[in-house]
Amino acid sequence: MNEQMNFELYSGYIYLSMASYFESESLRGFAHWMKVQFEEEKGHAMRFYSYLLERGFKPVFESIPRPKESWSSPLDAFEDALEHERKVTSRIWALVDLARSEGDKASERFLDWFVNEQVEEEAGVQLVVDLLKKVEDNVGGLLYLDSELGKRER
Repeated sequence: MNEQMNFELYSGYIYLSMASYFESESLRGFAHWMKVQFEEEKGHAMRFYSYLLERGFKPVFESIPRPKESWSSPLDAFEDALEHERKVTSRIWALVDLARSEGDKASERFLDWFVNEQVEEEAGVQLVVDLLKKVEDNVGGLLYLDSELGKRER
């Protein structure tokens, strides 16, 4: 659980780095979407933090690796985001399996929320990947999508 808390913080770094990339490309709607995602990842880390404390463990903070800083296109960034979310999903399922094998029903129930959250996370990123593939090199389509992503609520 402690490793996952740190991995969620790393996830936040990835999304904040992507936000910075989009800001540098003057795609503020994409940047906004990534900043909202950063806040979500921070919230996920805090759930693990609180759960560790509730179970009598002191959270331990590890060094956070430096994330990638640039991408060749918005599609490239979102494909990386999708790959990362799939990795998070895999890690959550591994924790579920561990909780089950140890008969830790409390942790299993705690992780149920993350299982459902990851379905939403992957679907949300996949949708943007699909839309970016449709607009391809159409600047108007890209700018429209940028405008729409800027409406994402926190």
